Amino acid sequence: MSTNEDVQRYRANLQGEVDGVALYGALADAEPDPNLAAVYRKLASVEGAHAQFWRKHLDSQGVRGLKLSPSFRARALSWLARRFGPSLVLPTIAAAEARDSSGYDNQPEAVAGGLPTDERSHARVIEAAASTGRGLGGPSVATLEGRHRGAGGNALRAAVLGANDGLVSNLSLVMGVAGAASAGHTVLLTGIAGLVAGSCSMAMGEWLSVNSSRELYGRQIATEAAELEQSPEEEMEELVLIYQAKGVPETQARALAERLLGDKDTALDTLVREELGIDPSELGGSAWAAAGASFCLFAFGAIFPVAPFFFLSGRAAVVASLLFSGVALAGIGAGTSLFTGRGLAFSAGRQLVIGYMAAAVTYAIGALVGVSLHG
Repeated sequence: MSTNEDVQRYRANLQGEVDGVALYGALADAEPDPNLAAVYRKLASVEGAHAQFWRKHLDSQGVRGLKLSPSFRARALSWLARRFGPSLVLPTIAAAEARDSSGYDNQPEAVAGGLPTDERSHARVIEAAASTGRGLGGPSVATLEGRHRGAGGNALRAAVLGANDGLVSNLSLVMGVAGAASAGHTVLLTGIAGLVAGSCSMAMGEWLSVNSSRELYGRQIATEAAELEQSPEEEMEELVLIYQAKGVPETQARALAERLLGDKDTALDTLVREELGIDPSELGGSAWAAAGASFCLFAFGAIFPVAPFFFLSGRAAVVASLLFSGVALAGIGAGTSLFTGRGLAFSAGRQLVIGYMAAAVTYAIGALVGVSLHG
């Protein structure tokens, strides 16, 4: 491998470690639990040692005194962690750690330095922290459970995609009506109607989704309570097996299960959490909070295409709408880069292309329909 390729690789590795120091430091600063904060500081310390490892390799290639700042992604996630709490960004960081945990496996210098083992350990620790959901209770968007729940509970992803839904759908609607050569006030009324209708639809969908989840969880808890009352021995055996699967020796697992099942309320709470993975105190969050957050996110995205029509008309309004929406599309693309790991420019550009393609299709359809109606 050429020296130039080595330098580029070392620099990329160093950037990743610098980002890790910043992110773990931010998690430590924002974490109210001193024990967990100490874990994050330890991870930041290890990342700092890794950074020094790659600086030494850069020195060996004649690149001395290189100072790198955290990337946009690291700075943005750090700000979100400090502003809204670690739970908002932990799923995103956990996914990135899992994705990158094998990044050093084929780099001989890293293998010799023991870095792959550290990275896999970090991935496991962060995954465990993310799975606890500790620190939740920040913004209402953290309760979103519906259309974007596939993100593994990632509220940040839900927020970005919720705003994107409103932006792209209303931009397409506005451009379709504008393509039909409709009067400016018609486009404005259509855009407002699209904003309100879409926001209400999203809010209702989220309310139904979260409320249905809460009802399902309630039925599951009731079933578990009945089983505990009727067959306590079987429930204890299930709990023993669960603890054994987590690595607890059978004797200790049985003693722990017997102690927990000595109190019915504690036993039910433990069984619901361990067997069903449900937090009885939350049951998936508030349906009304999820609906409100969904309404606001969709409306926030949907206002960009229609805003220029309040002040302008004709072609000027259409151009301003496209420009205004383009800025928002690029911002949403930047937001997606936080949890996809793709470059900022690539993510922003891709979002622009997708949004403008949708607008172009509906504008063309509107123009054809407008010609046929007026012809």
